[in-house]
Amino acid sequence: MSKLIVSEIYLTLLGESRDVGEPCTIVRLTGCHRRCTYCDSAYAFHGGTEMPVADVLARVDDLGCNRVLVTGGEPLLQEASVALMSALLESGRRVLLETSGTLGARPLATVPQGVRRVVDVKTPASGVPEDQIDWEGLQTLGPDDELKFVCCDRGDYDWARDQVQAGTRLPADVPIGFSPADGLLKPADLAGWILEDGLSVRFQLQLHKVLWPGRDQGI
Repeated sequence: MSKLIVSEIYLTLLGESRDVGEPCTIVRLTGCHRRCTYCDSAYAFHGGTEMPVADVLARVDDLGCNRVLVTGGEPLLQEASVALMSALLESGRRVLLETSGTLGARPLATVPQGVRRVVDVKTPASGVPEDQIDWEGLQTLGPDDELKFVCCDRGDYDWARDQVQAGTRLPADVPIGFSPADGLLKPADLAGWILEDGLSVRFQLQLHKVLWPGRDQGI
């Protein structure tokens, strides 16, 4: 039986992506092979509870929400994450996956069709080397998926802007969001740069941190 190491499962309002503000069950899996400077879920690097996929589905059923986000950590490090997403789809749920889109985890192409892949493209200040981004895997994304860039400073913004404007390494027609790293970049600064450059991206804040400041887990 497929098993997962689960950090937490809870009901909340989705804090990011095109579904921001919608009720959503979060299934956070344990483990990550990256150590991004702006990480806000480092507690999920270790620990967690071993659960069969069936038990995870039962807990999702208990929470009674049709929208489910599978996240981490890096959820694609766990082989059974694919089985979980497939089972969630088969149960009729709207399924999202939040992933780093970096090498060393299961390829983006292995994610079941019908799952919205929300990929955090790692900016320079994240500490993840550019050559660790799965640029080839990004090309498998489509209009139903999403890319996001978390910017820690002006250098991150300039780099992300250049990726968007060049249009050579990012897939066409995939919605793109820019977010300020919490506590590192003023949201108004990022918003101003986007407007100054006429960049066709969505600005987003982490809604859950606005609603529940000072809390780290369960939001």
